[in-house]
Amino acid sequence: MKWRFCPLGDQALLIELGDQISSETQQHIQMFSHFLEGQRLPWLKECIPAYTNIAVFYDIWKVSQLCGKDQLPYEFVCAELHELLKSVDIQTHLSSRKIDIPVCYGGEFGPDLDEVARLNHLTPDEVITIHAAGDYLVHMIGFAPGFPFIGGMSEKIAAPRRKSPRLQIPARTVGIAGMQTGVYPIETPGGWQLIGRTPIELFTPEGEMPTLLRAGDRIQFKPISFEEYKQLEAEQS
Repeated sequence: MKWRFCPLGDQALLIELGDQISSETQQHIQMFSHFLEGQRLPWLKECIPAYTNIAVFYDIWKVSQLCGKDQLPYEFVCAELHELLKSVDIQTHLSSRKIDIPVCYGGEFGPDLDEVARLNHLTPDEVITIHAAGDYLVHMIGFAPGFPFIGGMSEKIAAPRRKSPRLQIPARTVGIAGMQTGVYPIETPGGWQLIGRTPIELFTPEGEMPTLLRAGDRIQFKPISFEEYKQLEAEQS
């Protein structure tokens, strides 16, 4: 596995692991992130995995104390990471969590379901069937707290973002943008095509784990009725 480093401001860098979004690249990103976080490096503040890279944030004061003569902090961190990553066994396979997310499709919860169907010359029921049949992978968390960028959606139901984003999208709404699907964890503006809503909370800041999903998780969407939605929603309150 090859990688390259790029500066990201004066206290961070990117480890670039490829230029194509794929499950293999995602596996390497998760493996490298897990490995680095387990090293308990005194200068390492945080690793943030994304589609094809990892952002590494470091304590510039601690790095400056460890630097050699005439060595920049960025150069020190690059050298340290290069030696560490060489010791990673890329054949190691990290296990993934499998999480079911119930979704009530269409109606007030999915106002764009009919539009997604029209764009793809399908019926709304066919869109639901295809969306629920996918084997999805969470590539990264971003945009909003707990928002999962999920790959693996069929191109048969791909749809562009709306030309005019909505100012308010209810929390837990499921959307489509291009070849991606995702779930809005909190109420926020957004331009994705909305096809349904889940009764499951994705962002619980008061909990031990504030976000339900994390990069590397496998997702299965499960269609439910409006009555089942209300029952599951009540059980969480």
